[in-house]
Amino acid sequence: MQLQEVLSAEIKKAVTSIFDANLETVEFQATRKDFEGDITVVVFPMLRVVKGNPVKIGEAIGNYLVENVAEVSKFNVVKGFLNIVLSDAYYLEFFNNVSDFSSFGKEPQGDDAVLVEYSSPNTNKPLHLGHIRNILLGYSVAEILQASGKKTYKTQIINDRGIHICKSMLAWKRYGDGETPESTGLKGDKLVGNYYVRFDKEYKKEIAQLQAEGKTEEEAKAEAPILKEAQQMLQKWEQGDDEVVALWKKMNGWVYKGFEKTYDALGVDFDSYYYESNTYLLGKDNIEEGLEKGVFFKKEDGSVWCDLTDEGLDEKLVLRADGTAVYMTQDIGTAIQRIKDHPDASGMIYTVGNEQDYHFKVLFLILKKLGYSWAENLYHLSYGMVDLPSGKMKSREGTVVDADDLIFEMANTAGKISEELGKIDDFTADEKKELYKTIGLGALKYYILKVDPKKRILFNPEESVDFQGNTGPFIQYTYARIQSILRKADEVSTELNLTDITLHEKEKELLKQLQLFPETVQMAAENFSPALIANYTYDLVKEFNSFYQNVSILGADTKEEKRLRVHLADAVAKVIKTAFSLLGIEVPERM
Repeated sequence: MQLQEVLSAEIKKAVTSIFDANLETVEFQATRKDFEGDITVVVFPMLRVVKGNPVKIGEAIGNYLVENVAEVSKFNVVKGFLNIVLSDAYYLEFFNNVSDFSSFGKEPQGDDAVLVEYSSPNTNKPLHLGHIRNILLGYSVAEILQASGKKTYKTQIINDRGIHICKSMLAWKRYGDGETPESTGLKGDKLVGNYYVRFDKEYKKEIAQLQAEGKTEEEAKAEAPILKEAQQMLQKWEQGDDEVVALWKKMNGWVYKGFEKTYDALGVDFDSYYYESNTYLLGKDNIEEGLEKGVFFKKEDGSVWCDLTDEGLDEKLVLRADGTAVYMTQDIGTAIQRIKDHPDASGMIYTVGNEQDYHFKVLFLILKKLGYSWAENLYHLSYGMVDLPSGKMKSREGTVVDADDLIFEMANTAGKISEELGKIDDFTADEKKELYKTIGLGALKYYILKVDPKKRILFNPEESVDFQGNTGPFIQYTYARIQSILRKADEVSTELNLTDITLHEKEKELLKQLQLFPETVQMAAENFSPALIANYTYDLVKEFNSFYQNVSILGADTKEEKRLRVHLADAVAKVIKTAFSLLGIEVPERM
């Protein structure tokens, strides 16, 4: 039974015994730092059933708990707050009973499965900083859900068709002169992205020319020959033209290989892939089914709509008058198909930017109206933009921060700072390279994941690699420091069975922080928020560093104290490693 449940039951007994009243609920909160105590009971809500002075009520309950609950050693009352101090024995029992802190906080995987969609890029350009936030969020949420006891499937839908793809294809056909990733030494996604930028450049030239000939800007944009040719290419693709389809397959193949290299560098993976070229015809049968059920209605021109005005939304088009699908149609069909492909999945999480908030609100509502029970468990993991100090990024103009370049730059920055600190002079060149990559990626991932997903981020690479403050490298450095202590201690293998030890205040604070980890994992899973794990880890590290500065670990006064402190340091390191693994971050053994 959880401590709060034990205390709650005893406090209810105390109120019945002392005041002859029945208390339905007990309100707890964390004890304020400026008061002594480990957990606080709020007395004010009790005044509904117990009449009297809140301080006197708190004191009476406190005395009852000290006499009747072994875990409570003393208390104090400040106004209407009963601050409870837990016994050292309680904390030691917790510490003795965790057999392995490597798996602490991780629940066994249950039958409840959930699909997590993330990345889902277009195949006309390489992955960039915006994609990185999406990928890191989706991957981390999947890992956190798994740790909380759910089975997860990591998936993505690749936007591999449409006018954007044809723009890159046409520009390569016109100006590529047979270039390939092999002939240029470029990653395939970068090569294709260059031609997307080239298309935009040529398109703008043609618009300017047409405007000079007297066309309005709107007319010029619609009539530019290069755009018309791209539109014709799209029509040919839809008709299955052999030449266009062959070019599409070749260029997409280049892009997929490029993407895989980036995913590998980021340390993320997927269980399944969906392609828009296969899913864009899905959903039409579901629209027919919805028409029969009265979920949709037809307008005079033959177009099909869903009326969501009763839900405070508008009417939503789900099929055009000519019978062609819109994005909503295929999203309905794809969602249904995914659950068919993963019958044990009871829900789905879509990691998509907040500009699509309305789209997902509508999608989830339509799926509920169609009668799918799993639609109750759909969630849009909506996140804010990533900005740079230089401003907003634009793919068409080639001003985005390329994901591969950023990963490389982060490792370089980590290298420069590490060299300045001068603590790795005995590392080989390969060891240094691996360390810089670990620190650089850790800095990037932590900087992005420590922020609540809904908030916008101003990404500052230099700031993220700082070895002080709320950063990945600061936490990695603490982990490496603990490993150094453990190498000197050579005590962690001894069985831990500690009793009758008076805990130092800093030991107790550290144990309290460790206790919070399983609860934090569950909260992060419920809120789909890696930020809760990131900031918990920072708090744990701060608590450890305070402990490290105030007590001697290896020079403890007694053998028992030394054993406790060494094991405590080991437990902290294991929880740091576990927490960081949920964020997709590695920790180095030496730094």
